Amino acid sequence: MSRRVVRQSKFRHVFGQAAKADQAYEDIRVSKVTWDSSFCAVNPKFLAIIVEAGGGGAFIVLPLAKTGRVDKNFPLVTGHTAPVLDIDWCPHNDNVIASASDDTTVMVWQIPDYTPMRNITEPIITLEGHSKRVGILSWHPTARNVLLSAGGDNVIIMWNVGTGEVLLSLDDMHPDVIHSVCWNSNGSLLATTCKDKTLRIIDPRKGQVVAERFAAHEGMRPMRAIFTRQGHIFTTGFTRMSQRELGLWDPNNFEEPVALQEMDTSNGVLLPFYDPDSSIVYLCGKGDSSIRYFEITEEPPFVHYLNTFSSKEPQRGMGFMPKRGLDVSKCEIARFYKLHERKCEPIIMTVPRKSDLFQDDLYPDTPGPEPALEADEWLAGQDAEPVLISLRDGYVPPKHRELRVTKRNILDVRLPSGPRRSQSASDAPLSQHTLETLLEEIKALREQVQAQEQRITALENMLCELVDGTD
Repeated sequence: MSRRVVRQSKFRHVFGQAAKADQAYEDIRVSKVTWDSSFCAVNPKFLAIIVEAGGGGAFIVLPLAKTGRVDKNFPLVTGHTAPVLDIDWCPHNDNVIASASDDTTVMVWQIPDYTPMRNITEPIITLEGHSKRVGILSWHPTARNVLLSAGGDNVIIMWNVGTGEVLLSLDDMHPDVIHSVCWNSNGSLLATTCKDKTLRIIDPRKGQVVAERFAAHEGMRPMRAIFTRQGHIFTTGFTRMSQRELGLWDPNNFEEPVALQEMDTSNGVLLPFYDPDSSIVYLCGKGDSSIRYFEITEEPPFVHYLNTFSSKEPQRGMGFMPKRGLDVSKCEIARFYKLHERKCEPIIMTVPRKSDLFQDDLYPDTPGPEPALEADEWLAGQDAEPVLISLRDGYVPPKHRELRVTKRNILDVRLPSGPRRSQSASDAPLSQHTLETLLEEIKALREQVQAQEQRITALENMLCELVDGTD
C-alpha cells in the first residue's frame, strides 16, 4: 500500500489568532460606502480607516499603540467633499498617506507623530486630473513620490507628488471601469483588471499593453490581479456559475492557466494580500468571516492550500501590515487589521517555532523605507529593485520626515521660443524694471516661507520630544 507523501513546507502549520480584546480599536464608525477597496491601510506607525462622515469624506488615523476605545471627538482627516473610496500609505515615508474620493480628487496628507488637537483639513497637495470618482490608489514600490490613481473615467494617472505634476496618463487602454491595478516588484509593469473581463499587463512608460488575456475568469463579477515573486500573475474572480475562483498565470503564455481552482459560491469579491518573502497569498472576501491562505511554489499544483482562519463576525474591510512592522520575536509572518461595523481587530499569523532565536528562513531581507530611485529617474527609463533591510534586530520606524512639495515655477520670466503672435497693448511685455521688482518680491516671500517652515519643523520636533518624555 503506497503512503501519501506530505508536501514539505515551513509554512504548512501557519495559524491565525485574533488579538486580545484590549488590543482592538473600539467605537470606530467604519464607512458604509459600497466600494470594493479594503477601507483600511496600516504601516509600522499608524492605522488608517475610512469612516462615516457627514457632508464629505473622512478617514481616521490612529497611532498603532492607541488601542481600546477611540474617543468620539478624536480628530479625523477631512478635506474631501464626497466619500473617501481608497487610502494608501507611502512606502517610503510612514507619515504620508494618500486618499482618493468620489469628488474626483486625490489628496496627499502629512500625518504628525503627535495626536493633533483638531481635524486635519489641509492636504500637502491636491491632485486634480480625473473627471469621475477616483477609486484606486497605489504608490510606486521603488521610486520616490510616484503615486498611481485610477478613476471611473477609465484613466490611470501616475503623479509626481513632490511637484504635483502628471508624469504619465494611460487614457485609452481600458474601455470600461478598472477593477484593480497592481505594480510588479520593481515598478516597471502594471497588472490591471477591467469590467470588460480582460486581464492586461501594461508597460506604463511605453504606454503599451505587453500581454493580455480575455476572460481569465468567465464570470461578470469583478476580478483582481497581483504579481507574484516569480513574475506570475495571481488572480481572483468568478466562474460563469458565480463560483469564486483563483488562478495563476504566466504572462509569457496567457493561453492556459498555470493553475485554476474553484472555491465556493459566496458573492463577495476576494481581496488578495501577497507576501513576496514567503510567497503566501491571503484571500479576504468582503462580507466573509474567514481568511484563506495559499502558498505559491514552482511545483505542481503551484497554488497549495494551507489553512483557513475563521471567526464569527464578517469583515467590512482589511488592512495588511508591511513585513517591517511585524514582531519577529514571536515568529509573526503576517498581521491583518479586520474591520467590523464598529471596531478594528488585529489578526496575527504565526509560524510555530520552539526556539526564541531570530528565524533567518522566515525573515529574508525585506523592502525598507528608502526609495531606490527618484521620480525623474524612473520616468527616464531606469528600474531598480527595492532597497532591502534586515529584520534581525527588529525594525524601528524613523522619526517624522516631512514631504516637501516643490511646484514648478509657473511664473517663468523667459520669453517662449518659436513663433510669436502679434501683441495688443494689453498684451505688451512687462518692462525690465517691473520684472526685476516681481522677482525680488518673490525671492523675499520665498525666504519668509522657508524661515516659517524651519520654525514649524523645530516646534514639531520639540513637541515630539515632549510627548516622548511624558511617555
